[in-house]
Amino acid sequence: MALITTGKKFIKELESAGALGLYVPLEGGYEGRYQRRVRAAGYEVLSISARGLGDLSAYLLDVHGVRPPHLGKKTTLRDSAVGYIYYAAPIAKTHLEALPPEAKGLVIWMMEGAVLSQQELQYLTTLPTIEPRIKIVLEMGGGRVFQWKPLRDFIVAA
Repeated sequence: MALITTGKKFIKELESAGALGLYVPLEGGYEGRYQRRVRAAGYEVLSISARGLGDLSAYLLDVHGVRPPHLGKKTTLRDSAVGYIYYAAPIAKTHLEALPPEAKGLVIWMMEGAVLSQQELQYLTTLPTIEPRIKIVLEMGGGRVFQWKPLRDFIVAA
């Protein structure tokens, strides 16, 4: 393993594929190095966990409602008695609007991608075609070395 890597091959494949799946060593450290390389190439990086995201398209690109745990408190209106709905801004669209003019785009770096369904993986592979300024990096599990392949290779044919 080379201690110093430029990351050019990783960035080139990220730009061509749009979405990459990763196997990273469990001791960590490699993700930060590659995120630094991606930032140096002109991208902004948004690190999030795939656990608990819910509907990916709504969470990333649309205004969506969230209902926090009601903890026994009920609504006073005639709505369902499980708490109020609060509306949250789309995370990816908000970051895209705040990008500096010289930035190439936004890389969404998701951890714990193994919990996502095949339908969610399919959506993440098509997201860079819907919004070309977004690139996806999804950590799919642990490995002995830091390796990647296009995310479409993780989708099982039905």
